[in-house]
Amino acid sequence: MNERVIVTGGAGFIGSNVIAALNERGIVDILVVDDLGTDEKWRNLVGLDYEDYIDRDDFRFAIRNDAVRHADAVIHLGACSATTEKNAAYLADNNYRYSRELCEWCIEHDVRFVYASSAATYGDGSLGYSDDPALLPQLRPLNMYGYSKHMFDLWAQRKGYFDRIAGLKYFNVYGPNEAHKGDMRSVVHKAWGQIRAEGALKLFKSHRPEFRDGEQVRDFVHVRDAVAATLFFMDQREVSGLFNCGAGVARTWNDLGAAVFAAMGLPSRIEYVDMPEVLRGKYQYRTEADVARLREAGFTDAFFTLEEGIADYVGRLNRGESP
Repeated sequence: MNERVIVTGGAGFIGSNVIAALNERGIVDILVVDDLGTDEKWRNLVGLDYEDYIDRDDFRFAIRNDAVRHADAVIHLGACSATTEKNAAYLADNNYRYSRELCEWCIEHDVRFVYASSAATYGDGSLGYSDDPALLPQLRPLNMYGYSKHMFDLWAQRKGYFDRIAGLKYFNVYGPNEAHKGDMRSVVHKAWGQIRAEGALKLFKSHRPEFRDGEQVRDFVHVRDAVAATLFFMDQREVSGLFNCGAGVARTWNDLGAAVFAAMGLPSRIEYVDMPEVLRGKYQYRTEADVARLREAGFTDAFFTLEEGIADYVGRLNRGESP
């Protein structure tokens, strides 16, 4: 295939999996944009086929000066995803301003723009998890990461761009190529490492009476499914808007722990520890994607169940196939 795709955050978790999926289609004319820094995420690029790599800051300079070769699509996954990042100016520039610049370039050059938003934009979930566009201005994120994503969503809505671009509010994504994320790794990856080292899994106690310890719930998404939804919107240029990307099923941390132990062939042993004070006011006790609009848009792929996804991922980890 002769299609040219730009993937920002291409050495990252979801980005490297997107490139692998593009390669499976025979697409190799790919420009990888990232900030490799000094961590180990460069390893995610090993074995992938792509045309070139460019540093994020150099890419932004090229975009501002209209010096980027035309592409059929931009998949914009480049962002700081640390929910604990406190540098608000950095988040506003990296997650909001960068996205604006790239979106405007894509619209000017008729390039399909698919970008990552986040379930963190929903805040405490008191308004639910519907991606109804009418509810977007009412959302109140709990941290600056979520707000930086929300800033772009609101800007795109105000500009009327959701009839030409597609955004995905990823819920709790886990899977291969996330080891470099440190504390931002999924609990699946953390649990696997902790159980190997200690034989037990530590989960946060609940600090709300309506939730028992370990019964806080999340919508867990295997990266395979997140990639499939992302490429669906790359392919279907006539389908635009802002959509949830989740399985549509809420599962508890205890369920996750049990699935990891089962995938490792070990008896379950879960211990509960106090949640750090700094997290208590910013912690989501429940997330569950409303996927009605995603399905109405035409994405019909079945998502992994939590047990299926963890069995696949932990199996890879056990075999040393995935970081």
